[in-house]
Amino acid sequence: MPSASDSLIEDIEDMVSSGDPTPHERQSARKNIMPRSRKRKELPSNEELQAESLIPGTQKVWMKTWGCSHNSSDGEYMAGQLAASGYKMTDDPTEADVWLLNSCTVKNPAEDHFRNSIKKAQDQQKKVVVAGCVPQAQPRMDYLKGLSIIGVQQIDRVVEVVDEAVKGHSVRLLGQKKDGGRKLGGARLDLPKIRKNPLIEIISINTGCLNACTYCKTKHARGDLASYPIEELVERARQSFQEGVCEIWLTSEDTGAYGRDIGTDLPTLLWKLVEEIPDGAMLRLGMTNPPYILEHLQEMAKVLNHPRVYAFLHVPVQSASDSVLMDMKREYCIDDFKRVVDFLKERVPGVTIATDIICGFPGETEEDFQETVELVKHYQFPSLFINQFYPRPGTPAAKMDQVPAHVKKQRTKELSQVFHSYSPYGHKVGERQHVLVTEESFDTQYYVAHNKFYEQVLVPKRAEFKGKMIEVDVYEAGKHFMKGKPVEDSTPFTPSISAPLLKGEVSGLKQVNTPCKSVVRTYKYVVNVLISI
Repeated sequence: MPSASDSLIEDIEDMVSSGDPTPHERQSARKNIMPRSRKRKELPSNEELQAESLIPGTQKVWMKTWGCSHNSSDGEYMAGQLAASGYKMTDDPTEADVWLLNSCTVKNPAEDHFRNSIKKAQDQQKKVVVAGCVPQAQPRMDYLKGLSIIGVQQIDRVVEVVDEAVKGHSVRLLGQKKDGGRKLGGARLDLPKIRKNPLIEIISINTGCLNACTYCKTKHARGDLASYPIEELVERARQSFQEGVCEIWLTSEDTGAYGRDIGTDLPTLLWKLVEEIPDGAMLRLGMTNPPYILEHLQEMAKVLNHPRVYAFLHVPVQSASDSVLMDMKREYCIDDFKRVVDFLKERVPGVTIATDIICGFPGETEEDFQETVELVKHYQFPSLFINQFYPRPGTPAAKMDQVPAHVKKQRTKELSQVFHSYSPYGHKVGERQHVLVTEESFDTQYYVAHNKFYEQVLVPKRAEFKGKMIEVDVYEAGKHFMKGKPVEDSTPFTPSISAPLLKGEVSGLKQVNTPCKSVVRTYKYVVNVLISI
């Protein structure tokens, strides 16, 4: 008979029948359950600790997330549910009992880091649970054998999966959420979460996309477009502001396509959200592909001009060659992209347009590449993400004739040199700006703030500035940032309508009348014992 550690359960549904209560119903039922007291045989303290450690929910969990802000949001939700259920989230991987690895499949290096982390965890005898786009798109990869997997649509069941992993079971949840045959946007937005930054709320407005780009592996994981209803998104924003958030990021694989599956559109959502934003707080839009923003340009310009919305838009171009764009199946030509940029620059003075470029896509000629170089020279994008092409397994582009590695590397280097040849912020030295302070710089020497155009401004690290809108005079400019000196006679403005949550505190639990942790854990232990029987 195989041991518990050798058993493989393909899905939790293999253990729980359809007639059993759902996790949500169990959570509600816990409020009314009081465990029967029983006499226990006295054990030495060390033995008691060992027995306790076998009960799921008493362990420490370390989580690592790679990739986009959508992945970050998923990671925050998973951490919140685990913490609300009794698990201890830790920043120290060495002290953790379980490693929860939330992957990204966009580039080879990101997947390499993910795979190496799995091996490191196994070498250290850690329990491993994997999530994100890599296992969702490629669950049968050799290095994922025997591991518990949480699909991108199943993050609301992370506690169950981690519980089973702790007990030595391998559980895989990879299904799609549907309602009456229609794909849903994903897990509920009102789940507990732990914000990485208590001042910033990341909201996924939809999942999946309408494109079928030949190089993209994310489509395999996230699938077709599925949007959340406007009222759910507005309620999530409202709750976030009540918890002290002062900045919201909207994210998805393509925010511009929002609502096309449910009979609405992005501008309609944005105007509803703007009504909820307190004075001084800000909203940042996520990435949108050119085809799905073209028909909304006028309304988008109005929204971006709103004082509580950053005049910032991330519009990936990928290449300035129409022939390359056709091979990529990007569904627009370079003139479409230019129309978006030119219109917004005219109607939203000072707007920041960020973009992405892939160097060395299969079939890209030197002439194709030079068209991209000229595009960058013309627009001098202040934020430019330059990516060397990596063929992703299972994508059409992986089967195309590849550009030699040394050519891809050279083109990436050349475009990087063009990007570093201009200074996007030099002309702003001497300006007086209002900036919202939300983060700490990587070197921990400054606080990071952003002005109306989502340009990064470093300010002195003074506690009274955190989470405040302050006025600064710009005195220095670098390639990626400016530095601002606070105006002496100005008073920091507090946009938050309540005190922010503490770092690591679980969102969404303040208004919930939860039973004490010991009752929750005892009930959960009883349920798990019954299931295992």
